[in-house]
Amino acid sequence: MLPGGRSVCGMDYTHLGRSGVSVSRICLGTMNFGSFTDSADSHQIMSRALDDGINFFDTANTYGRPRAEGVTEQIIGEWLAAGAGRRDKIVLATKLYGGKGEWPNDSLLSAVNIRRSCEDSLRRLGTDRIDLYQMHHVDRNTPWEEIWEAMTVLRSQGKIIYVGSSNFAGWHIAQAQEAAGRHGSFGLVSEQSLYNLAVRTVELEVLPACQGYGLGVLPWSPLHGGLLAGILRKQGGSGRSGGGRAAETLAGLRPQVEAYEAFCDEIGEDPAQVGLAWLLHQPAVTAPIVGPSSLGQLDGALHALEIKLDDAALDRLDKIFPGPGGAAPEAYAW
Repeated sequence: MLPGGRSVCGMDYTHLGRSGVSVSRICLGTMNFGSFTDSADSHQIMSRALDDGINFFDTANTYGRPRAEGVTEQIIGEWLAAGAGRRDKIVLATKLYGGKGEWPNDSLLSAVNIRRSCEDSLRRLGTDRIDLYQMHHVDRNTPWEEIWEAMTVLRSQGKIIYVGSSNFAGWHIAQAQEAAGRHGSFGLVSEQSLYNLAVRTVELEVLPACQGYGLGVLPWSPLHGGLLAGILRKQGGSGRSGGGRAAETLAGLRPQVEAYEAFCDEIGEDPAQVGLAWLLHQPAVTAPIVGPSSLGQLDGALHALEIKLDDAALDRLDKIFPGPGGAAPEAYAW
């Protein structure tokens, strides 16, 4: 448990960045819902997550198939409607940026699309507010003053509570927060970034920016698409994953993956759970986003909370998957 956190149902909680809201140290990602996991199984996973104390659910307006039709948000909305009190127990996060339409204002972060996307997500989710409304990507062509004015209107209407970012560089976070200060807005409370043992680029500038401005960090793809989930042992040593991020990177990282899985065998833990546990030991991280497609995967993610990695173990993992050398500029300069 982090300082200031508390435990419910065995789950540890912490504040989301500098905000006062408490979120579980595991965030339930829903990207598989409506793509690889049907509605019934998705509902079962969400129910189990809530029973286990996970109160932080993340989705996006483009998740599910057909893509960008809000399928995943609809599945979550159906689950919320099926159980009394569920909505008030969770911190619900969704995202905007992408869109399916071909008209000029069907995507990105104009005030027009921010308003329309929010209304559409509220309708699909069957709720009156979004607890964390996240920009899925940076829009370099929309002024920050316009973005913050639009977000402030939504917040004043009670339709959103907090604003977050995803896939922002450190410079974008600085831009966003400085503009928010000029606008009198609370600004960003979180950043979702690609972050795992195999990809640690965010340690250079994104994590320092988040810590400096008080943003919680929500790593997506915490197991790098399965690369850190025991890919070699699952494929009998062949490493044939069938595609995706793991297949694309295994060839170049095979020696490290072999060493990683051997280390996990030494300490008697599953590689997927060790990968999550490593993130939970990083000071800037609020909650890794796990995307289970089955109850078994969810149970495994929860076990990661129980794994304690001492300094020797963390040093060993750093040697297997070296990061960029710390924060910039010391990582590459004197």
